[in-house]
Amino acid sequence: MAPRSHLPAIMSHLVSPIGYLRSCFKEKFTIPRQPQLAPAARGVLELLPPFDQGQAVEGLEQVSHVWLLFLFHQALEEKPRLKVRPPRLGGNRSLGVFATRSTHRPNGIGQSVVRLDKVDAGRLWLSGIDLLDGTPVLDVKPYVPYADCLPQAHNAIAETPPLAIPVDWSEPARLQAQAHAARLGEPLVELIGQCLAQDPRPAYQVPEPSRRYGVRFWDVEVRWHYPRPGRIRVLEVLPA
Repeated sequence: MAPRSHLPAIMSHLVSPIGYLRSCFKEKFTIPRQPQLAPAARGVLELLPPFDQGQAVEGLEQVSHVWLLFLFHQALEEKPRLKVRPPRLGGNRSLGVFATRSTHRPNGIGQSVVRLDKVDAGRLWLSGIDLLDGTPVLDVKPYVPYADCLPQAHNAIAETPPLAIPVDWSEPARLQAQAHAARLGEPLVELIGQCLAQDPRPAYQVPEPSRRYGVRFWDVEVRWHYPRPGRIRVLEVLPA
């Protein structure tokens, strides 16, 4: 084993991105807190040399899902956190960092299982993602159902998916979203609905009906409000 003082040099030499994700999520706000919660969330992993050659992905077309190991590149911190406040617990209860999947990791490393829709030399087309645009990806591994799916597993902190809240649309907003979806060739209406149904605002924040929220998906700005607690109404979908 290398002396502790040599480890940073070893890690910097061995760990480097194999590619970067081009994602529908241009901001951290509204990204689902787990993968697969928004099946319409899509992106493309663009592989870097030498992994942009067909040999690196040969056989991957036989796989439906992959693990992505990546860096939370906008949440890297010099001082490690021992406890964090996971959103699933309302943001007002602390747990040990290793009991959560918070973005505030000791080494900034994340992992997600995502659907593999298409394989090209140098590109992997993915859906059900929960990664920010520009995320550095460190590795790709095939999902193996018999080894990775454990029916007997349990997690008392998060046994079930979060409850979705209803999302209504103003008629102009729906028409705007449909027009942008046709232009982009992306399931934009579904993406907006699936992400907003996760209620992206901090749980401790009580929104006033007059307050407007906004976020960017692909190249459009989506704006909404909470007409009453536990309900979202999409107001407009405009060019960003």
